[in-house]
Amino acid sequence: MTTFRIDPNRSKVWIEARSSMHPIHGEADGIEGSIEADVADGRIDVSGVPKISIELPVENLQSGKKLEDAEMMRRIDARRFPKIRGETTELKENGGAYRVRGDLTFHGVTRPVEGEVTISAPDAHSLLIEGEQVFDIREFGVEPPKILMLRVHPDVRVRIKVVAQQEG
Repeated sequence: MTTFRIDPNRSKVWIEARSSMHPIHGEADGIEGSIEADVADGRIDVSGVPKISIELPVENLQSGKKLEDAEMMRRIDARRFPKIRGETTELKENGGAYRVRGDLTFHGVTRPVEGEVTISAPDAHSLLIEGEQVFDIREFGVEPPKILMLRVHPDVRVRIKVVAQQEG
């Protein structure tokens, strides 16, 4: 199996939440981790049980609004739970995409998650993974923030772009 190392400078997460007053947008780079998979003709061989492990420091999540960012860090208890972690348990081809099952750990709570991603090989030595999923943050023990008149809804849309380079 080939190991691909995630490039934290080229990988990114975007977060969209809704509130009673305005949409909330955040983003983060600094995703780290690895992909262990056999790749042939630009496709991942799912028979070899590929494994994807990702990790994101929560302090990297920023909306650009200091008050909202400070409240978000307080709510998710960033000092106590400094990383968001994801690890695949299953990867299946689904038409032109892949169905992913795995475990996501956020705010000290691990939950099984399932979603769809696209995986491509832009060249012989790199992989690109893109996907989007909606999460209810209450399932991870986080109550949505209420700041003055601002109420944040619990459903958060997360979009991810992971760029990984073959090791060696």
